[in-house]
Amino acid sequence: MKIILIGIQGSGKSTQGNLLNKKLDLPYLSSGHIFREMAKVKTQWGRYVKETLNAGHLIPDDKTIKIIEEYLHHPEYTKGFILDGFPRTSKQAEAFEGNVDKVVYLKVSDEEALKRLRARNEQREDDTDAAIKKRIELFHTLTEPVLDYYRKKGLLIEVDGEKSIEDIHKSIVAKLDEK
Repeated sequence: MKIILIGIQGSGKSTQGNLLNKKLDLPYLSSGHIFREMAKVKTQWGRYVKETLNAGHLIPDDKTIKIIEEYLHHPEYTKGFILDGFPRTSKQAEAFEGNVDKVVYLKVSDEEALKRLRARNEQREDDTDAAIKKRIELFHTLTEPVLDYYRKKGLLIEVDGEKSIEDIHKSIVAKLDEK
């Protein structure tokens, strides 16, 4: 099974991705993790990625699509995957050739997302208030149309992301089993 997790920053995608990894025995891949690792590399590209992320901006579509598709060609992803943080734009969704089975949208308010991010134990370098607010704004303008794209394809599952971690997980698993 090939699953995409979509939600505003702080919606719990990585938490649910890791739980689904254990439950479904599918590899979990986070685009944010990939880009944060790239940002650590002391190259011109690494510096560009770091500056882009720290400003709260997105890596350009063409580069993002290429990087994610290259990762998903690794042997561990042939039987399926749980992908978090991609696609983030309609262009990425339309160009992505991942033959996705389901897209899980963790629906969380901006206020709840901000509250969670500020309470996070492990603050990341790109977790400044300005960067977080920029990513929330980008989610509404660029990623919400992706939800409509997958809704029209009949692949979207909406889950209330403001419940407990366990309740959210149970809801996702139940809805995946339904379809």
